[in-house]
Amino acid sequence: MSSNAPVLVIAVPAAIAGAASFGLASAIQHRVTKQVPKVQTFNPRMLYELVRKPIWVLSILTVVVGLSLQVVALAFGPLVLVQPLLVTSVLFGAGFAAWMAGRKMDLVLGLGGLACVGGLSAFLVLARPSGQSSEFTGASILPLALALGLLVLVSLGAAALVPGEAGVIGMAVATGVFYGVTAGLIKVVAGQFRTGGLAEPFQHWTLYAVCVIGPMGFLLSQQTFQRGRLMSPALAVITTVDPLVAAAIGVNWLGERIESSPAILSGELIAVVVIIIGIVVLTRRGEQLRRALERGSSAEETWG
Repeated sequence: MSSNAPVLVIAVPAAIAGAASFGLASAIQHRVTKQVPKVQTFNPRMLYELVRKPIWVLSILTVVVGLSLQVVALAFGPLVLVQPLLVTSVLFGAGFAAWMAGRKMDLVLGLGGLACVGGLSAFLVLARPSGQSSEFTGASILPLALALGLLVLVSLGAAALVPGEAGVIGMAVATGVFYGVTAGLIKVVAGQFRTGGLAEPFQHWTLYAVCVIGPMGFLLSQQTFQRGRLMSPALAVITTVDPLVAAAIGVNWLGERIESSPAILSGELIAVVVIIIGIVVLTRRGEQLRRALERGSSAEETWG
């Protein structure tokens, strides 16, 4: 068997199956969150209501399956291959949501999601993140931390002030930041565990930060799904912002490297523009469909 065989036979199918699992979980959560009372942002009562829904609990198990498949894929394939395959969960989620609602997936939403997936995949392939450091480099973490905190505040402020799907996008951006920060800090915690044993992570602030930021991000994701009439725009933004923030943390805090030649930087810039175009398309089309649904009927069924 050739050296590339495990990648083709194991890593690729595992990554695609993992993406499908994540997409299915998101579609279920988007649907079930509509069945519980609305609460203020970050109010944990929502989780109490959701955990009483068996189908929602099943979606959490589906996430666990997806994470397990992701680990398998990363064990046999490179990150630059696996991560782009995993972000196809956006398209799987849109398809599952449309199927659950008994509707066809909207073509424009699908194209917008594809632009986000394609742009992010191109960015990751071009950047080729490298370096396996799981320790802080000693450089100040404050500038990026302040920038990410400001982005969260601005996004949540926009979500509170702007109605419709545009406000949902604000919540999705904030969720993606929480997820990306959690991923970056988990890498540090894992490194502490490998080098110092089980007790080592408890002696550092990073574990406690993960225990706060991670649940906040998950709760916000459920509230984002609840507020959005459509799933695709929010899921696409969360899935795009998450790895970009994680990559920024890797480079700025952990000393990881990305390709930065002039040609590569130009390609990365084009990829970011494609991502932005995809988000704009999702937002505009999402608002159009939201208004059409509200005019047409007050039915509970939603588009993907």
